[in-house]
Amino acid sequence: MINKAVRDETTTELRRALSRCGSVLEQKLHYFEKSLEAHRKAKAPRKREQTGYDVSKDASDLRWAVAAMRDRMETERKNGELFYVDDGIFWPRMFTPILSVRVGYRWRTSVEEEWKFGAITFTHRADTRPNLLFPPPRRKPSPAQERAELQKTLAMHWEHLMRLSLWAVREYFEAGRDGGHIPETFEAVPDSHSRCLNNFSCDFWGPRESRPSGGRLAQE
Repeated sequence: MINKAVRDETTTELRRALSRCGSVLEQKLHYFEKSLEAHRKAKAPRKREQTGYDVSKDASDLRWAVAAMRDRMETERKNGELFYVDDGIFWPRMFTPILSVRVGYRWRTSVEEEWKFGAITFTHRADTRPNLLFPPPRRKPSPAQERAELQKTLAMHWEHLMRLSLWAVREYFEAGRDGGHIPETFEAVPDSHSRCLNNFSCDFWGPRESRPSGGRLAQE
């Protein structure tokens, strides 16, 4: 279909096929459509040559993105035969500085076995002290404004803790580890420099002192 879009200089069928395949493919398809539009409008041979190169490059990028998604789907399918991490986590109605996220999961070592179930609760005491890098507000906020701002800050900390918790459990199982060794609770380890959670803060396996403070993902 990508080759046909290049030949016909239109992506109508391709867009219909990829319309619900996620933001990554949507972005790649958008770039491909833009280059194809420029190529369709080009008239001079030299300009057509330049836009044709752009079309070829963006078409290749789109093919790569489709192939990567197929590989990811196959990986997810195989993983789903051996483990499942429940990401249906409800947001708390109110937040306190002591945050917690409970992640449920099931696992088995082969498809012939019965499922085993477990859960781990990640905890973290959020640092709500003012960031000295930002100047204080000119006007002192009212108590209601302070409470609302605190809830907003704690919600951001909690969401980050939730995402790190889910990624940690998934990564644990993807590495082929035994779900029976997952602890019932784990206190997240803040970064020693930023006082915030980093990408390794919820890695509940291995010695804490060996974990780097850098990260696979952006910090809070």
